[in-house]
Amino acid sequence: MAGAVRISSGKAGAHSAHENILDALPHPVVKVAADGNVSFVNAVAEQFFAAGASMIVGRPPGELVSFSSPLVALIDQVQATGASVTEYGVGIGSPRMGEREVDIQVAPIVEEPGAVVAMLQERTIAHKMDRQLTHRGAARSVMGMAAVLAHEIKNPLSGIRGSAQLLEMGVAPEDRHLTRLITDEVDRICKLVDSMEVFSDQRPLAAEPVNIHEVLDHVRRLAATGVARNVKVTEEYDPSLPPVPGSRDQLVQVFLNLIKNAAEAVDEADGEIVISTAYRPGVRLSVPGSSERVSLPLEVCVRDNGAGVPPDLMPHLFDPFVTTKSAGTGLGLALVAKIVGDHGGVIECDSQPRRTVFRVLLPIKRIPLKDITAGERSVHGALIGDGDADAQ
Repeated sequence: MAGAVRISSGKAGAHSAHENILDALPHPVVKVAADGNVSFVNAVAEQFFAAGASMIVGRPPGELVSFSSPLVALIDQVQATGASVTEYGVGIGSPRMGEREVDIQVAPIVEEPGAVVAMLQERTIAHKMDRQLTHRGAARSVMGMAAVLAHEIKNPLSGIRGSAQLLEMGVAPEDRHLTRLITDEVDRICKLVDSMEVFSDQRPLAAEPVNIHEVLDHVRRLAATGVARNVKVTEEYDPSLPPVPGSRDQLVQVFLNLIKNAAEAVDEADGEIVISTAYRPGVRLSVPGSSERVSLPLEVCVRDNGAGVPPDLMPHLFDPFVTTKSAGTGLGLALVAKIVGDHGGVIECDSQPRRTVFRVLLPIKRIPLKDITAGERSVHGALIGDGDADAQ
């Protein structure tokens, strides 16, 4: 959005057409009129600011974010100078939307003196690639460790357990609790090693088309009778999503783990978990060692209103053995990151008090053009025929 924005044509209805274009952009867009009040926001901006257009339009930008926010200052600057500005890594926030880090581009509108348009892009999008490589590197380090543990620890443990069972037959009854302690601890260590061996499984993923909403509904039913039985769980689904290529069982494991973590993070009195899905065209991931770029348009979020992740833990959240739970192994989120990576996706976390979001981005199953209905083409046109021989 470099330079000034020009709205071509002065005919009636041109302004509406311009807003339709802005509404189609995948990033939050806010138009501010010469009087200093917001005159238009696109649909993505409504989601970003957690407020509908009726609550935003007609109000100054300072009511969207704190009055001292850099966003307000940049809009004022462009209105005063008529020159476009771009700022990177700007922190903005409000009690409604929480704290976000964004890149901001603000430009004047040529045909409307004093009016400007601002586009925001969350920096988390730009950081996804680096985070994915970090998560996969962590999983690979655990894979090597798991192989060593399996061969070098489990065999001696079996001997220790057998010896403890033999000793138990010859000790006094009052001392048998000691041999049972040994066998119980050996069993506990074996279970830990078994859980780590999952990381060493490098077999190719047996992918098949998976309906992500069926996976999420199954996970919710499991959680409702177990880990989240006392917590309110709601859904915000995009019903038009196409299938995901992957393993249904592994995806169930991913989202059950995320909901379990969310349920443990909230208070039962007012705890709430929101599971949402959305189609986000425009997020593309470079494949390491290749010029190929993979589109990750399917977004699944698990949001909770718990206390949030401690800031010092955030950079290492998906590393193995990192946990805040007294009885936790710290392998749950590391395994989640591995499974998501095996599916060609990305996972990340945004957290502040009362708003923690785990966001999973996944590829979609490529569907031949002949199998797509006219209505579906308008929704998923960004992917249809992109390198698909059936679309030729």
